[in-house]
Amino acid sequence: MTTTPPTAAETTAAATAIPAPEARVLGVPDLALVVLVGATGSGKSTFAARHFKPTETVSSDFCRGLVSDDPNDQSASSDAFDVLHYIVGKRLAAGRLTVVDATNVQSDARKQLVRLAREHDVLPVAIVLDIPENVCAERNAARPDRAALPRRVIQRHQRELRRSLRHLEREGFRKVHLLRGVAQAEAARIVRERRFNDLRHLTGPFDIVGDVHGCRSELENLLTRLGYALVRDEAGRPVDAVHPEGRTAVFVGDLVDRGPDSPGVLRLVMGMVAAGHALCVPGNHENKLGRHLKGRQVRATHGLAETIEQLAAEDPGFHERVREFIESLVSHYVLDGGALVVCHAGLPEKYHGRTSGRVRSHALYGDTNGETDEFGLPVRYPWAEDYRGSAAVVYGHTPAPAATWLNNTICLDTGAVFGGRLTALRWPERELVDVPAERVWYEPVKPLAAEAPGGADGRPLDLADVTGRRVVETRHMGRIAVKEENAAAALEVMSRFAVDPRLLPYLPPTMAPCATSKEEGYLEHPAEAFEAYRAAGVERVICEDKHMGSRAEPLDCRDAD
Repeated sequence: MTTTPPTAAETTAAATAIPAPEARVLGVPDLALVVLVGATGSGKSTFAARHFKPTETVSSDFCRGLVSDDPNDQSASSDAFDVLHYIVGKRLAAGRLTVVDATNVQSDARKQLVRLAREHDVLPVAIVLDIPENVCAERNAARPDRAALPRRVIQRHQRELRRSLRHLEREGFRKVHLLRGVAQAEAARIVRERRFNDLRHLTGPFDIVGDVHGCRSELENLLTRLGYALVRDEAGRPVDAVHPEGRTAVFVGDLVDRGPDSPGVLRLVMGMVAAGHALCVPGNHENKLGRHLKGRQVRATHGLAETIEQLAAEDPGFHERVREFIESLVSHYVLDGGALVVCHAGLPEKYHGRTSGRVRSHALYGDTNGETDEFGLPVRYPWAEDYRGSAAVVYGHTPAPAATWLNNTICLDTGAVFGGRLTALRWPERELVDVPAERVWYEPVKPLAAEAPGGADGRPLDLADVTGRRVVETRHMGRIAVKEENAAAALEVMSRFAVDPRLLPYLPPTMAPCATSKEEGYLEHPAEAFEAYRAAGVERVICEDKHMGSRAEPLDCRDAD
């Protein structure tokens, strides 16, 4: 006696005879690579169409059609997947959630997709549709282009799927959602989860504070100068700070080490964050302290020994709160509609809003070129000099004598613990506010120097700093682009006639002439000049004789040095 397996319709009808399963909520990060895994006929394309935009889904069948005019031409699979991987890479590079609609039952196929996700620093997510073989067969039979598909193909897919299930997380998938049967697949609901670093909905205003390094008194002074009212506990210790206008403080990390009161700084900042009055990203010093508090073996260098000694006077409950606080910190934040990025050590544009170990490492430590300087410290890669992003990047980590803008980035570490200043940036005003250090709390290993080229404190200018197309930050006109040919002409004049910028004590003023006169025979005419001033809101002008010819300001030096 033989039995006929139930059809897909009968299976569905049987499923409706019992109570419908509760909807499975599948959390998917709003920027992720979603890989659908399932045998042919398991309903991957239907699932993708139900839960994702058509433009978000990249189908292997569609790519086969692109390269061969036949979506079922298996001989075109190699070229089709080249196209699929290219499209997926471009979408991920642009920050678009992308869904791959293919069987993906073989580990080699998934390995290439996980590699793509890692290359673009997004999270890979697997959604597995484990649908009975007979249902897959019935669905394929109902499709004219799949009716002749051998049953053994489905069976092979099912075997490969079973072997894959317990290995998906080990392959690198951050989340694995398994849907067993038709009912679960149809009842599933996708919920897009905002990334922890995506705070674009918070528009400020913000007060971004540079590296504190245990300088609790200087932090109190800075917050007071910024307009915050300090809240103290019964022991008189600051545990919160509130701004009357609702401003939010943002700390760039390195709250601890080297300074006199790291526990006091932690107590204040933790209180502000818990009360919703501040945000904080981790610095490399918090990262190391967190490992120590977990019982890991770390070297107590660069001020950590002082912090451990100061924490010894605190109760164990405070230690646990500090450990939990450090664990909760996110590598960087994207704020104010994407116009502002805050991190500890700086972040190139391609990492903004991304989530990976590589992004976290760069946000904590920056990038180095593998060399060390004469002080034994790593030589940092000057990422800010190459930055051309639209978001302002505010960071710390590398102490400098003063905070200066460079290509829409600014470092707020002005060496408070080394006897410099503790600096904050008011956003969106772009105003700098600072307070002096009370003393030198920790001797620096090397003198403070600006990362920006030129000026009294910066490194010497390099030819690469002034050649090619450049973008210059200005206070009143924003970002101004200088074309390559204009830069070359200016370089020619400056290299022949200009003084070394480091020796420039005085920059002579010039004038902005009025528009060319419409009066015959005049280059400029007083009547039109006065009218132009009046239209610009200028109520009074001073008239002086102007002598034709160029001007020069000589610089006399005693000798070549």
